[in-house]
Amino acid sequence: MSSLHLAILLPFIAAIVIPLIYPLTKRLHTGWITILVPAALFMYFVFRLGDTANGGYIVEEMAWVPSLDINFDAYLDGLGLLFALLITGIGVLVVLYSIFYLDKTKEQLANFYVYLLMFMGAMLGIVLSDNLIVLYIFWEITSLSSALLISYWFTNKGSIFGARKSMLVTVFGGFAMMAGFILLYLETGTFSIQALIDQRDLIMASPYFIPAMILVLLGAFTKSAQFPFHFWLPDAMEAPTPVSAYLHSATMVKAGIYLVARMTPIFAGASEWFWIIVVTGLMTLIWGSVSAVRQKDLKGILAFSTISQLGLLMVLLGLGSAAFTGETIDENLVYSAAIMTAIIHLFNHATFKGSLFMAVGIIDHETGTRHIQKLGGLMAIMPVTFTISLIGLASMAGIPPFNGFISKEMFFTELLHISSMNVAGVETWGVVILAVAWIASVFTFLYCAILFFKTFFGTFNKENFSKEVHEAPLGMLISPVILVGLVIILGLFPNLLVPTVIEPAVASILPHLPAEELTINLSLWHGLNTELLMSLGVIGFGTTLYMTYSKWKNLRIMQHDRDPFNSVYDKSLNGLSTSSEWITNVQMTGRLKDYFTYMLLFIVSLLTYSFIRSDSFTLSFTQTEEAPLFLYGIVFLTILSTIALLFMKERIPLIITVGVVGFLIALLFAVFSAQDLAITQLLIETVTVVLLLLAFRHLPEMVQETGSRVRKSLHIALSASVGLLVFLIGTASFALRNDANFTPVSEFFIENSYSLAGGKNMVNVILVDFRGLDTILEVLVLAIVALAILMMVKLRFKGGEDV
Repeated sequence: MSSLHLAILLPFIAAIVIPLIYPLTKRLHTGWITILVPAALFMYFVFRLGDTANGGYIVEEMAWVPSLDINFDAYLDGLGLLFALLITGIGVLVVLYSIFYLDKTKEQLANFYVYLLMFMGAMLGIVLSDNLIVLYIFWEITSLSSALLISYWFTNKGSIFGARKSMLVTVFGGFAMMAGFILLYLETGTFSIQALIDQRDLIMASPYFIPAMILVLLGAFTKSAQFPFHFWLPDAMEAPTPVSAYLHSATMVKAGIYLVARMTPIFAGASEWFWIIVVTGLMTLIWGSVSAVRQKDLKGILAFSTISQLGLLMVLLGLGSAAFTGETIDENLVYSAAIMTAIIHLFNHATFKGSLFMAVGIIDHETGTRHIQKLGGLMAIMPVTFTISLIGLASMAGIPPFNGFISKEMFFTELLHISSMNVAGVETWGVVILAVAWIASVFTFLYCAILFFKTFFGTFNKENFSKEVHEAPLGMLISPVILVGLVIILGLFPNLLVPTVIEPAVASILPHLPAEELTINLSLWHGLNTELLMSLGVIGFGTTLYMTYSKWKNLRIMQHDRDPFNSVYDKSLNGLSTSSEWITNVQMTGRLKDYFTYMLLFIVSLLTYSFIRSDSFTLSFTQTEEAPLFLYGIVFLTILSTIALLFMKERIPLIITVGVVGFLIALLFAVFSAQDLAITQLLIETVTVVLLLLAFRHLPEMVQETGSRVRKSLHIALSASVGLLVFLIGTASFALRNDANFTPVSEFFIENSYSLAGGKNMVNVILVDFRGLDTILEVLVLAIVALAILMMVKLRFKGGEDV
């Protein structure tokens, strides 16, 4: 096993070990053991920085199901390394924060850290997998583990509700994404991402291109809470704050961003890709920023701010896809600046949003509330938390000298250049995109101001808090202090990580451009330009809105902090439940006859469709022989006995007649030299008849069907259809055997039964060796049935009395 594979699997291995050693660590917080895993992985990926410089990459292969092109191939390039560093680096800080946030005497820490490690390993699997199916498997593990983390406080109904909502939405998107992956495979014959990039021209010319693109984007949009799938994220805030800081600011919600970035070399260049991503991102940006202003819960504000920032990242990735549409390399290099901005803001967002979530967690932990109307005057009581919040919010609002200001200025620059992009319709709608994005920036400044001033300024009312308010312990402050330290350092020295982290990631997204040309030179001051004027306008308008907050905060729209799309989700879920109940009532009637009707109707429909779709029906009697006279007699008796079943009015004659039909069929098997089948049929038929006779003699008299003529006609038509279909399948199979181009599967068993399995009885070899797994499962089913019967008998005669 290679080192990259071990890096992916290490969190899963640790997740297995944690519960085993948990009883031995009662005196030690489990987090101190867990933190070793992300710390070791972070150092490992730091030492791999040199491998991805100048567009370099590493591929470590591991065969899994090569016949289906499903291999566990680990691929490390600049983009994967950037995400791996975020996953493990933020993971270290989150685990450290959780050690002081979660009480080891009150919390089920083993469960928490198992879920967290599962999620960490799954995220690493997503960003380091080259195979789409393996990526999908890890993708769904993130959905499962995140739902477990959100519902960690499972006694809280809100936690269960939020976990279920996130699970339903993200798993729906995951299924859609998998369908898109399958369409790409049907066109190219490979699941390898790098191989797909090499076949980009073939994919773009394919009729599957648009469906595959939409399905893949559905997966990305649901995971990254893009409009209109954003509504699951605010409810996920019921999770403990370490979970929110990890999943919903730095990692899980960035999985969709990663997928769009990774698939950009495959789909970019098409105007559909550009417009779907830009419009969706723009709607998410403005919706999230406006909705954040209406929130009264601190986590609610941060949740919608995260939605807004994710929309901004999507807009940048959409704009950057124009780097595949230029007529020259120089033109594409100009458009690639949007991708650079996206990567820079991705990193910046992880730093300031992670610190803000931790700061809000501290406020909740030390005051017992997150409601903004109860808070106020905390600046003097919690000075360190105040400073952390000041730096984080200023960076998110785009105020210098912090790193968020730099990426916001770069975002404005890309918006100003949008009209020059070589994309259909961009000249018309470029101004609209610029205006909407600028308005969203104003609301971003506004909700940052509301969160900051309403929490730390004003009057401190002791009666609003259920506990004595004080600053958090030192251990809980370390992680957010480190993050805001990065916010300051990367604002004052913006090029610090550019050559080692940012540029290799950009080169991974734009493989068609020379890596040495994708250079970035950042600076905090760009002089007096249009971007700076736009920033000043944001601050001016945002300040005006905040100063007049008391005049418009009582508007009706401000009184509803729950997203209106939640009602759509609730109604859809209720409709699904109601329709499921209706279908169940229709199907589960308690009548065996109805169950057989549904099953046979489905079988007939499916096989009929298969016959028509494949055009496989054929009929040939060229190699038939005349049957002996006694065979006609056996067939006649079988038909006569079968028809007689329709006129039986008592159970005993009915059972005996069914047995006669079974014995006649066994006789047919014997005539055609299928002695094994004949013996099996005789044994089963004998046992069945005996058991039925023993059982049915205790039941009341048989009641004839009194259904309507329509029901009876349906049963007759369905029975005739089943018989006709079986006859057609038999005749078509016989005709196929006479086709020179057809090789029956029996030839394989005839040739290999003895050489591969060492058995001369081909039927036994098939059952025991070639279909051994089926046989084991059949035996298992029989064993379960036998145990069920045994328990029923014991319960019936327990202690000699009826129970």
